[in-house]
Amino acid sequence: MKKHLMFGAVLAGSLVAQNAAAVDTVQVDGSSTVFPISEAMAEEFGNANRGEIRVTVGLSGTGGGFKKFCRGETDITGASRPIRPGELEECKKNGVEFLELPVAMDALSVVVNPQNDWVDHLTVEELKKVWEPEAQGEITNWSQVRDGFPDRPLNLFGAGTDSGTYDYFTAAIVGEEHSSRGDFTASEDDNVLVMGVANDQNALGFFGLAYYLENTDKLKAVPISWKGSEPVEPSKQTAGDGEYQPLTRPLYFYANKASIEEKDYVEKFTEFLFQEENAELVSEVGYVPLGAKVREAALRVLADREVGTAYEGSEVGVDVVETLNRKKHY
Repeated sequence: MKKHLMFGAVLAGSLVAQNAAAVDTVQVDGSSTVFPISEAMAEEFGNANRGEIRVTVGLSGTGGGFKKFCRGETDITGASRPIRPGELEECKKNGVEFLELPVAMDALSVVVNPQNDWVDHLTVEELKKVWEPEAQGEITNWSQVRDGFPDRPLNLFGAGTDSGTYDYFTAAIVGEEHSSRGDFTASEDDNVLVMGVANDQNALGFFGLAYYLENTDKLKAVPISWKGSEPVEPSKQTAGDGEYQPLTRPLYFYANKASIEEKDYVEKFTEFLFQEENAELVSEVGYVPLGAKVREAALRVLADREVGTAYEGSEVGVDVVETLNRKKHY
């Protein structure tokens, strides 16, 4: 009897293992900024397809995600900036064709510690003065940022250099992508940056809107003035109506064309990302859902299998519908 029970247990275990192995898996990786969206979509989709399809979500940063994606290791990668020419060449070398699909809008948030009582806003010119390469070792005190600011050390926190957030911030603020001082605390993990600013009264940092909205009790957002405009605070509303500039940007998923065409479950998940009812998920995790025109244009790119990118690098203040209608290059 014991032998029969043991055999039955082994057989049952084997069947469970086989069933687990048989579950189709969509592999997603990439941006820490896009990660909350990826995670929410994966959970919702997984619940609707339990036992049949699962979605795994990695967190390698935009640059790290593109490295895996262009080697053909993932089906979809999240990106907080467009693909770079060098990454595009790597994809081409490995025969990885892709679809460029916007998933949400984000407002890059500039933040300080809540105990900071001297900053009520900053201008883009002041941020450039702080972050440009020439500031390294030179602009190290709040009193150097603006007359009237206190004589306090200026401690900087920002996205790591492998992050699309870093690329977009430097393009928008400094005027050149990937150009900044190097003497700041950098991390691809936005939670590290949140805690850094939250624990330092003299801190100034930047990262995606979702991480600010999750931590409003620990952080204070800084309204930004651009080209002499009234200062505007980052929010879903100001990102959605385009008022918060130049730090509003689209977020993207890049989907492997072969994965979509050869794995129906990858196509199913990719279509799921653009269902109107899932806009609430995007909003729940702190980002601005796409409007109907953008969703329709993205679904057209998906349906037509339109390969390539509309960009040559990060662009400031883009019209997402216009970029989706551009002729793509690959």
